[in-house]
Amino acid sequence: MKIEIWSDVMCPFCYIGKNNFEQALEKLPFKDQVEVEWKSFQLDPTLEADKTQDTFQYFREKKGFPETQASQMLNQVTQMGKDAGIDFNFEKALITNTFKAHKLLHLAKKYNKSNEMEEALFIAHFIDGKNVGDSNVLVSLAEKLGINKEEAIKAVSSDELDYQVNQDILEARNNGISGVPFFVLNGKYAVSGAQPVAVFEDALQQTYKESVSPLKDLSGSNGTSCDADGCSI
Repeated sequence: MKIEIWSDVMCPFCYIGKNNFEQALEKLPFKDQVEVEWKSFQLDPTLEADKTQDTFQYFREKKGFPETQASQMLNQVTQMGKDAGIDFNFEKALITNTFKAHKLLHLAKKYNKSNEMEEALFIAHFIDGKNVGDSNVLVSLAEKLGINKEEAIKAVSSDELDYQVNQDILEARNNGISGVPFFVLNGKYAVSGAQPVAVFEDALQQTYKESVSPLKDLSGSNGTSCDADGCSI
């Protein structure tokens, strides 16, 4: 069973959704039969790659939120994070363009470490206050996961992986995905947002049950066919 997850590194609900999804999956007996693929999405592609803002500044200038409103909202998200086992540190988080981070995520797929890279990027941004748009920061994260340094440098500094990132974004647009996190289960069902653990658990169980159900013959009668022993009329 395959789960595709569209996400952006700077989205706190994506981090919460990831944790809740993983907690749900851990409870299920078929967890080892689930393949997770992380997909790229940029909440604000207009941000400049070589500049950073603090979270409060971003909400004031980009979103037009008064400081009190921004503080209230971030306090609510902080509490949601605690409920999901995350200690958000919005005072340190740096807002920047995440395109390079998404390129590194695609490189991590080659090493079967995209989930580990997604987690590392979330921690770097939301907890450690690192600039996830900085090439040196990204290469350091890659090295810690055992990814070749030279490959990581090439991934974030060249346009080699731009196509893959842009294809994810285009696919999201074509599927009407306008917000993240967005989970697609076996190409059939969708779960949007940072849902509670129970919602993910129910959705995964339903999808798995249907994926392993025997085929239902809708022909109504035996038609002419061929098998290993020959053909019948």
